[in-house]
Amino acid sequence: MFNFNPALEPTMYFIGVTTAYSSIMNIFPRWSTELQLGAAIVGIDLPLNADSGLYREVVSFIKHDPLSLGALVTTHKMNILKAAKTEFDYLDSYATVFEEISSISKKNGRLEGYAKDPISSGLAMEAFIPENFWYEHRGEVLILGSGGSALAISAYLANKKHRTNVPTKITLTNHHEDRLVEARRILSRLETDVTFDFRLCKTPTDTDKLVRNLTPYSMVVNATGMGKDIPGSPVTDNVIFPKNSLVWELNYRGALNFFHQAQKQEEDRNLRVIDGWNYFIHGWTQVITEVFHVEINAAAFRKLDYIAAQCQPQEVGGTHEH
Repeated sequence: MFNFNPALEPTMYFIGVTTAYSSIMNIFPRWSTELQLGAAIVGIDLPLNADSGLYREVVSFIKHDPLSLGALVTTHKMNILKAAKTEFDYLDSYATVFEEISSISKKNGRLEGYAKDPISSGLAMEAFIPENFWYEHRGEVLILGSGGSALAISAYLANKKHRTNVPTKITLTNHHEDRLVEARRILSRLETDVTFDFRLCKTPTDTDKLVRNLTPYSMVVNATGMGKDIPGSPVTDNVIFPKNSLVWELNYRGALNFFHQAQKQEEDRNLRVIDGWNYFIHGWTQVITEVFHVEINAAAFRKLDYIAAQCQPQEVGGTHEH
């Protein structure tokens, strides 16, 4: 049973698992001042794969409480839409295609749902993937995981707007066959010339084999949730990353096992290892534009990024949460 008191001031919610650990709880009040939002942030922690009735109660509360302005959703993106779809008066095209939402907002009396990950992941990747990287080197992408972030990253990389600057292949993994079936079904809707592959990896050793067989100039992404919702890494310490490749850890803090495993090979394998900080910033600013109906231009984004950097954790430990 969801039991929450009505908001006493304009409030944006953060629906996750362990929201108190997120840097956003320190960042948002400073952003609110900078953007003159006049709003507070409150976390709503729900267990993984919660009962559908619980998801519906949370969405209904936000919809009907006048001072509840909206929410950013992480971890529960697919489940919350599946359970509470009828509560929404509008869903954007990404939410419809990927069957998930990361943003809940209100406009003209309507409750609106948006899937912002395809946009925020694209902005994050544009910051670290060299220009014409895929066209020049013909590498591939291995995404460890097949949830919402994995689908969003896949959609961005395979978009026809990139023309010939796309990976030769995108592979997604999971240790549950049904999750791979679902990912295949959703990604089959894309109009793209990129080949998709879906691999069942029961153990980190299985994943090691896939990583080892990648061509040089590829990209490996940790989108499993490990280091966020559950501890550990999707690969073992014996993993061998492909030479001259990009390694993207979607987490920005926590134990960061995967990130450190890649760092140890950074020099010998000529890797570029990136954490999820920039993705985190883009994810939040994209949702804030919808919830508060504000424009965040390039100059404003740089200022918000600077403010957030002052709150960035300097030591690992704890659990990462968007």
